[in-house]
Amino acid sequence: MQQLILGSSSPFRAELLHKLGLSFIQTSPDIDETPLENETPAQLVERLAQQKAQALATTHPEALIIGSDQVAVIGDEILGKPGNHQNAMKQLRKASGKEVQFLTGLALYNAKNQHMQSLVEPFSVSFRKLNNAQIDFYLKREQPYQCAGSFKSEGFGISLFSKLSGDDPNTLIGLPLIQLIRLLANEDIDVLQLNR
Repeated sequence: MQQLILGSSSPFRAELLHKLGLSFIQTSPDIDETPLENETPAQLVERLAQQKAQALATTHPEALIIGSDQVAVIGDEILGKPGNHQNAMKQLRKASGKEVQFLTGLALYNAKNQHMQSLVEPFSVSFRKLNNAQIDFYLKREQPYQCAGSFKSEGFGISLFSKLSGDDPNTLIGLPLIQLIRLLANEDIDVLQLNR
């Protein structure tokens, strides 16, 4: 099997990929993540996922490279990684009582033959009505300042939600495994066969 590369520094994405029992190397691509003018959130995450995968092809020219990018969207506004407590408070106040859509761009790039597959997987989260004290408590407990939307659904963040809606719960954490298995199968990698 070709070497598999996870183009991400996220420990959460690596943990998800470990579920598939595949051997892989994790390395972080260095790309400019600035949105382009008039780019939709879906176009942004798909482009960035592709660029992350392609950026690693120069150092791994024989590999299959996974790129992924995620944004949270309320209406037309993108909620990125808050970076600090104050920004996270603003994001969760804005999300309180609303539905937030998470868009995850996924790319699988075969550096050997330059074959690119990519898609955008949506996942919706309905937030409970939250007051400032609840938000502050949550943020101090979990400190999700490097997470799009200011929460970790795989942790205590589940307490913020009234409903989750999507095809694959892994999407919310940043790596849609059901779709990834399909993309790998297109490259003749059968996850079930490899784990026999």
